[in-house]
Amino acid sequence: MVPYVLKPVRISLRSRLLTALLRRTLRPLMRFYVHGSFDRLARLQLFLAGRLYCGRDAAAVRYRVVGAPGGRVPGHWLGEPADAARPLLLWIHGGGFLIPAAPETYLLLVSRLCRALGAQGFLPDYRLAPFNRFPAALDDCERAYRAVLDAGHAPGRIVIAGDSAGGNLALGLLQRIARAGLPMPACAVLVSPVTEMGRVHAPPSRARNAAREALLPIAALQRVDTLYAGDWDAADPELSPLYADYRGFPPLYFLAGECEVLLDDALLAAEAARADGVDTRIDVWPVLPHAFPLFEPLFPEVREARDDIVAFIQQHLREESRA
Repeated sequence: MVPYVLKPVRISLRSRLLTALLRRTLRPLMRFYVHGSFDRLARLQLFLAGRLYCGRDAAAVRYRVVGAPGGRVPGHWLGEPADAARPLLLWIHGGGFLIPAAPETYLLLVSRLCRALGAQGFLPDYRLAPFNRFPAALDDCERAYRAVLDAGHAPGRIVIAGDSAGGNLALGLLQRIARAGLPMPACAVLVSPVTEMGRVHAPPSRARNAAREALLPIAALQRVDTLYAGDWDAADPELSPLYADYRGFPPLYFLAGECEVLLDDALLAAEAARADGVDTRIDVWPVLPHAFPLFEPLFPEVREARDDIVAFIQQHLREESRA
């Protein structure tokens, strides 16, 4: 077992009951879609992408295409791409590399973070499996980062964040940035990232927490790997960032739940980053499910997690402004 310290926070009975309900409902539904036909997955992608965002910032959200010819990528933008004076939160959504960002879920979180930070937000709409295989999604994330740099956004005012599969892509993007010699962002936030794609049985929390996991049917990860990566070598650090060289990365903040199957994916990646000299923080929350910061309407405790993310980002934006 990878050692960790549990965050000292009280989880309400309501949140405990809702987590148990998700385990009985959403986890079987995820299994149904992952093992379904391509047509079933396409219908799910269309359904989720069509969910409406009706938050207070809805008028500021536009679906845009950014970047220069040959490197353009679409996505939801909160604010104005040309406004480079404000910080920029580049959020890479999760969904098992198969599912798009449901606007009502992701834009709610990103808009609240941006409001607290006085920032803009961009959610790249990267290409999805099974219709686009690795490295198409990562290529799109790199294009998004290059696009915001080209638009005049200072790297020290950019924050990269991602959840689940998006956390995987965020760590892959940081590797691409380092390899290309591009300037690093101020910091990165990784929420329940999947960091090992080659072993469905490991890291150990995948077996240990399989019965307690509320959202992810871990045995389906092999199907996800087949749909997303095909015959690509899963030991490639861009695909399994657990094995990345973290030297030169910006400060990293990992969040994970103690009951989720990907707990050790986060813990071991944080351990590897620290060993490579990266300023790294990890918070392990009790009870709450995989990628729980996305579910503030369900779990009131998420407000504290959101405040933690904001405080981490503000700290490193201030440090960058003094540098």
